[in-house]
Amino acid sequence: MPDVEKTAAAPASTTPGKGRPTPKRRDAEGKRRGPVAPAPMTAKEARARRKAAKGNRADRKAAAADRRAAVQERRARMLAGEDKYLLPRDQGPVRAYVRDLVDARRNLVGLFMPMALVLILSMFVAPQLQSIVTLAMLVMMLFMIIEGFVLGKIVNNRVIARFPETTDTGFKLGWYAFVRASQIRKMRAPKPRVGPGDAV
Repeated sequence: MPDVEKTAAAPASTTPGKGRPTPKRRDAEGKRRGPVAPAPMTAKEARARRKAAKGNRADRKAAAADRRAAVQERRARMLAGEDKYLLPRDQGPVRAYVRDLVDARRNLVGLFMPMALVLILSMFVAPQLQSIVTLAMLVMMLFMIIEGFVLGKIVNNRVIARFPETTDTGFKLGWYAFVRASQIRKMRAPKPRVGPGDAV
């Protein structure tokens, strides 16, 4: 059998060289950014640069007004209960349902803060009542703890019945309900959607 000479196939095409070395990254980025302005020599020059970067006074006032309007709009939507604008702890149908359950109840724990304030003020007015005020606050705290456990149990049972597949239950959900119930109704955020005694 005759020998067949093996010949190496030459590449079809070759990439021509650039004829210059590849520039370093910092050099290329420096060219893209352009020349860097020298550091200011005086405090007055630095203030002038900051003022120029911020724009004129009318532009700054307009930007500040826009920011205030955006903040007010976000707050209004949060207070209205729009899920997108709520804090992570308040988001979701389960938390909205818990808020409705709490807001539909007349909770004794919600009276703790105003009553505690009255008792503390009375203690300053009449220092001899200090022992009575202390005892009254301890009794109030005991009732508050008992109602917190009862409220947590009620809320968890209702949530499991309404949302059987949820994992948002237990002490964490009970604590969420307790904290909301302990707030004065007008200061709750998001604002209550139901009134006391309404069916939920």
